[in-house]
Amino acid sequence: MAATRTPEEIRRSIEANRAELGLAVEKLRTEVAEFADWRQQIRNHQKQVLIGAAVAGFVLGGGIAAMTGLLTGRRHERY
Repeated sequence: MAATRTPEEIRRSIEANRAELGLAVEKLRTEVAEFADWRQQIRNHQKQVLIGAAVAGFVLGGGIAAMTGLLTGRRHERY
């Protein structure tokens, strides 16, 4: 059977929950701001970003070179 609470106990419980919710919202706001800071994310993952950029540049450069060769009709002959 549920214990009966007084109106004052209910008010205190509501105030405590409100305070906890305020803290949780503030913590979440801070975490979202940190996550959304793309400059900081790049600083934190600089090595991975540089590797990704190098791979993307290599793939794009090779793709452009291959397309240029196809469009001009030049093919590499093997010796």
